[in-house]
Parts: sequence; structure tokens; C-alpha cells
Amino acid sequence: MSARSTGRMLSGAAAEPDSGKVYWVPTKSIWVSAMTIIALTAGPLTLTPGAFLVFIFLTALTICLGHSVGMHRLLIHRSFRSPKWLEYCLVYLGILVGMAGPFGMIYAHDIRDWAQRQKSCHDFFAHRRLFLHDAFWQMHCAIELDHPPTFFIEPEVLNDRFYRFVERNWMAQQLPLAAILLLTGGISWVVWGVAVRVTVSLTGHWLIGHFAHRSGHQGWSVDDVAVQGYNLPAFGLVSFGESYHGNHHAFPESARLGLEARQFDLGWYFIQLLQKSGLAWQINLPSNMIARAGLRRIKEDGTEGKANSPRTEGLIQDCGLWVEGQTAAMVVGLHVRDVGDCPNRNMIAVNSGTAGSNHPPPCARHRAEFRPIRHRKAGRRSSRRFPQVHLRQSGNW
Repeated sequence: MSARSTGRMLSGAAAEPDSGKVYWVPTKSIWVSAMTIIALTAGPLTLTPGAFLVFIFLTALTICLGHSVGMHRLLIHRSFRSPKWLEYCLVYLGILVGMAGPFGMIYAHDIRDWAQRQKSCHDFFAHRRLFLHDAFWQMHCAIELDHPPTFFIEPEVLNDRFYRFVERNWMAQQLPLAAILLLTGGISWVVWGVAVRVTVSLTGHWLIGHFAHRSGHQGWSVDDVAVQGYNLPAFGLVSFGESYHGNHHAFPESARLGLEARQFDLGWYFIQLLQKSGLAWQINLPSNMIARAGLRRIKEDGTEGKANSPRTEGLIQDCGLWVEGQTAAMVVGLHVRDVGDCPNRNMIAVNSGTAGSNHPPPCARHRAEFRPIRHRKAGRRSSRRFPQVHLRQSGNW
């Protein structure tokens, strides 16, 4: 059976997610090793109250506003829109985390997402190997698939001069920050504000990815995929919502990751603040998104509900509004039939309060499968158009 396509990954006839070679990447490995060595050796020698506060502040700023909100929810998933100047600021903070540039982050995220959505995938994408083995693979290596999908980035991002500039020298973006820290607080601020912060951020990112794909709380499951996502509630606060990975697998384009009661999602709270300030709009939530094919609600007793049934087992929460006995597709006001193999099925979103979306429509073969139905709450019909996002091949990474 041919592999499924996703938003930026087109499978074609030959793409396979489970055959490939994991290889050592010198640049990546030297970068991670250098930061780790500096943090472990110079960190204890330069620890001061001021340096520690700088570490806490910059870690929260770059991980929450930068990686979680700017890089992940905004640039990669387009779960909301914002002014371009604000998008640049948030993504730049995400670059300061020290993982990759914007194009590299999009590719790393999307190739893993593409592989996990197939019926089987390589251990590299699934975090199946033992703890230390997976740590070495994820932080020092990359994978070359024997038959990879074709990777596209939308021209809005690919042709952007700012993104092209920071992609070429994303590691060097630590230098301006290091200079400011050196002038204001001395070498201790540089060690803790750069080396210790980058080391903790990269290690923490891998730890969340490792455990959130292996076991934990599961509010949702998806049929016929190689990897399930799990929630790690204990780390929701320090990960700024990123540890609710089971929710993210269920609703990938949702701007809100903490969907259940008592799931603290600081990234979502910040997006709400932007919305109230007029700086965020077209916000995707489970209530205005089309449900993934095969999505099931997991009950508290561990049993599963029916996939894509007219009556969803469980509840869907949206900004404090609980909608009972409806599928996510019914909440948005669209009727979905069999679009499980539609290449754009996971890149479709409608915002109930705005006209249009920045995601592509269903493919031509499935366009007729979408028809308006009456919105359960407002009694309105939804008949918005979906403007096409044209993508362009960006090359190999």
C-alpha cells in the first residue's frame, strides 16, 4: 500500500517511511556536544543568582514564545495568524533555542509527522530504541530514507528574505545575544544565558519527544498509524503545553494543546493575550477543525469510542465550552465522508468567526465530499471558500 501524503510531504508511488539509514551528523553533534561540555564544566563555576535568573527568563522566553508559539504553532502548523513583524520576532526567539533554522525545523517536524502517520515507520521516527540509543540518534544523527517523500515549503515562507537569512546562519544568532549578556552581566550570564540554556532546551525537547511517543495519558487515539501520541501532564507547565502530545496528535493544527481540564498550556494563554490585543486571528481549535480520519476518544476506563461516528464518545473542549455528543467535524459545520487518503485532509481548517483559511482545500477528487451542514449552536450554514496555498519544492535537507 502506498504511503499517505501530508501537507508538505508528497509520497508519490515509491515513498517508504520504514527503510533508511541513520547516520552521524558532525555539525549537529559538535554543536550539541560543545554546548553540553561548556554547560557541565563552566556552569557550576559561574553560577550566581543573577545568572540563574537570566537562564530562567531566557529559557521561558525562547521555549514558550519562541519554539512552542512561534516556531511550532505559528510557522509549522499555521494554527493562527499574526502580523509579519510579530511572526518574525516569535520565530527568531525559536531560532535562539538552538535546534535549527526555520526551514530545518519545518523539515524535521514534517518528515517525522509524515512517517508517524503511516501504518509503519522507522524506529528513528518512533523513538522506539532504548533511552541512550535514542538520545544519540536524535541529538547527534539524522536519517536518510531509501525512498523519501517529496518535500515542499510554501512560497510565503520559502521566498521570505528574513527566513532565508537566518536559515543560513542560525547558529550564529547566539552571538548577538552573547554579546549583550557579556556587556550587561559578564561571562557568567553568557554561560548560563547561552550554553546552559541551549543544553537544557535541546535535552528537554528530546526527553518530551522520547516519552510522549512511548506511554502516558491518552485522551485520543488514531487508527492505522505507526505511532500514537501521549500526554505527560506532569511536564505541561515547564514545557509550556508541548507535553500534551496526545492532544497534538489528535488535533495537529490546533493552537491550543492543553484541551482537557487542568491541562495548563502557557503557550495557549499567550495566544489568547495576542488575540485580545488584536495581534492574533484565524485561530484553529478542535471546534473549528475537521477531525482526523480514524480519531477515537479514549474513555477514562481506557476503552475506545467509535472512530468518526456521528456521536463522538466523550467531549471536545474549546475555550471552556464543552460540546457533548458531536464530532469535531459537526462542530465546525462541515460533513466529512471518506477522505482518509486525501493528501490535504490534515491541512484543512475553517475559522468560525473569519472568512476563509490559509490552508489548502481538499484535493479535487474529494472536494465534493465536503458540504455545509447547519451549525449546532448558531444555526448558521458554513459555506466559506478555501484559498489554495501553492507549494514549491525546496530541495533536500
